Amino acid sequence: MIDEILKTDIENTEKIQIKRALISSWRKEQAVILAQGLTKLGISIIASGGTADAISKSGIEVEPLSKKTGFDKLLDGRVKTLHPAVYAAILARRDSKSDLKDLEQFQIEPIDLVAVDLYPFQEGLKPDQGADVELIDIGGVSLIRAAAKNYCFVSVLSRAEQFEDFIINLLDNEGEITIDYNLSLSADAFRWTSEYDGLIAKNLDRKPITETLPSEIQLQLRKEHDLRYGENPHQQAAIYSFSEQNRCGIPIVEQLGGKQLSFNNLLDLDIAMRMPREFDQPAVAILKHTTPCGVGIGDTVEDAFLNALSTDPQSAYGSIVGFNRKVDFKTAKALRKGFVEVVCAPDYTEDALNNLLKSKNLRIIRFNGEIPNNELDYRSVWGGILVESKDFGFPEFDDIKIVTNRKPTKEQLEALKFAWKSVRYVKSNAILIADNHRTVGIGAGQMSRVDAAYIAVWKAGQAGLSLQDTVAASDAFFPFRDGLDMLVDAGIIAIIQPGGSIRDEEVIEAANERDIVMMLTGRRHFRH
Repeated sequence: MIDEILKTDIENTEKIQIKRALISSWRKEQAVILAQGLTKLGISIIASGGTADAISKSGIEVEPLSKKTGFDKLLDGRVKTLHPAVYAAILARRDSKSDLKDLEQFQIEPIDLVAVDLYPFQEGLKPDQGADVELIDIGGVSLIRAAAKNYCFVSVLSRAEQFEDFIINLLDNEGEITIDYNLSLSADAFRWTSEYDGLIAKNLDRKPITETLPSEIQLQLRKEHDLRYGENPHQQAAIYSFSEQNRCGIPIVEQLGGKQLSFNNLLDLDIAMRMPREFDQPAVAILKHTTPCGVGIGDTVEDAFLNALSTDPQSAYGSIVGFNRKVDFKTAKALRKGFVEVVCAPDYTEDALNNLLKSKNLRIIRFNGEIPNNELDYRSVWGGILVESKDFGFPEFDDIKIVTNRKPTKEQLEALKFAWKSVRYVKSNAILIADNHRTVGIGAGQMSRVDAAYIAVWKAGQAGLSLQDTVAASDAFFPFRDGLDMLVDAGIIAIIQPGGSIRDEEVIEAANERDIVMMLTGRRHFRH
């Protein structure tokens, strides 16, 4: 046997002839498809317990692994493939006389292909109950790593999604595989086992993110697809998902029409999907350059859209529009009167969708997934990554302090709530002016708060909107009273802000002097 194997390897230095395969797959249907292809090429098949049963029932000849190891399974199936005879057959180097002598001594036949589909650990996760440890695959991961290590002589399939493509490749090449192809399969196998272990570690570590950030973070990223370019045409770009087993959010949105989404579209889409969900009523957020240029709520979706649009119709040109309700025909018709790049909603009525599809370049996105409240936010910096918990939610309004002599009316309180929910999504420094159903003026991304206040007032004037009896929200404290005075001079009668400045008393005194309402939340909402 030794001389025969050595001779074969000398003659096929760039290719590997597959003669014997081991299959151990959670998903049996794909295992049967693989076995059918292998049988056509005369490749003998060994399979573990349930996989062997499935292949045998399909009429394909298969040798149960238990015949090789001398036992079916131990510990209720926890031990099936973990056996020296199995790993020697996989790890033996075909160009080593010593390794081949060991195989011959113990009557072990080498295995040329290992095909594994791991236990679906992620599918076994239950809310508030943690992980099902019985779905932590031990033997399968070990088989994959052993075969991947010996890629010069053994092919490894680490996921059932690979089975069909591999068979096509094998049939096209009369049962031979190149070492370069094996090397690619090996790299993919190690990436997948690393991701699989990372999923397990993440879900076994149950410390709340708000309690402490983990001492180590493993990021397994899988490319979904390339983008046309990045923020600018000279930059390359692609979108990656965090995990093949836990794909969520933007990588899985459903595009119903329009051109391919761009890098910048996706950045805006992240806010367009999140922001309207802050509100219980029908709500709409109109985004430009990751900052809202209009937010509205209403009794109907159309009312909410028109309220949002009225804030700044000029900036809404070429915008992304996000809804928290199904879009109806009247809303779609109103939306198409202007130029919109992307529209995102949980769903669309049939006539609304047909109407939107008339705009050939309009990207139409449907997304109705839940947004988890334990996400981490990652930002790249030179030489590292910044990590923080997401800025979710806002304080209960019962806990917010009214620090002025004047108290808010019910209508003013509703407007202040609306403004405070909205200002969280505006680039800092941010001042947002609103009534109880729409934004009226937005000042975003300024180096000084008084400039942000000035721009918010100016933008309202540009749109022809009255500031009389409106309210304002500031994402951080007022360092001086000048921003407050500018807002009150324009007609604002109530302000909500975090507080925390060394001049809080001076600012509160100014609010009392101007006879307006001021509320302190105790929580800042910078967004850089």
